[in-house]
Amino acid sequence: MNSKQRVAVLLERLPEMYPDARCLLDYDHDPGRLLISTILSARTTDSAVNRAAPVLWERVGDMRGLAEADLEVIEEVIHPLGFFRAKAKSIRSAARWLVERGSVPESMEELVSIPGVGRKTANVLRGEAFDKPAIIVDTHVGRLSGRLDLTRAKDPDRIEKKLGELVPSDRQTAFSHQLGFHGRRVCTARNPSCGTCGLSDICPRRGV
Repeated sequence: MNSKQRVAVLLERLPEMYPDARCLLDYDHDPGRLLISTILSARTTDSAVNRAAPVLWERVGDMRGLAEADLEVIEEVIHPLGFFRAKAKSIRSAARWLVERGSVPESMEELVSIPGVGRKTANVLRGEAFDKPAIIVDTHVGRLSGRLDLTRAKDPDRIEKKLGELVPSDRQTAFSHQLGFHGRRVCTARNPSCGTCGLSDICPRRGV
């Protein structure tokens, strides 16, 4: 079975396995807040961000308040998320960019020009907030892309490109969330549950 055939099976099974797959960040349907939360989510869990973000917005008020806040105030709130000094600088710089521009852009080119925003964050925004085709390569999607032998690439940008070629555009965002859920619940980084996995019959288990 080649990667194209394997993706065809994934597109059939994953929606049935994870009908609840979705973005797990809370953002009140506000693209700006989603952008800030996605930056904060690097190397930590979405649930941790969902606990910290409401406290942050309560302290700073709104995007302009975040843009004008002292770094010490931001750092105090997001300290539990790790890498808090770098993240505080990134989200304040992003907030200043957004305040100056007035809205969150939809294009990849403009999104990645925002301080602290890479392709993963940009794709979260494009797929979740703007309903655009988006391959979201988080740690789970990256890991499973290798284990399922969808690509031998290690670089997230190359993984995104390959999955973008394999997955139909109208399924890309949902596929990303579904594969991510599988990575969280079954195909974990350590001790994946291969014996109970609904994909075991098509999985070559590369690297396991």
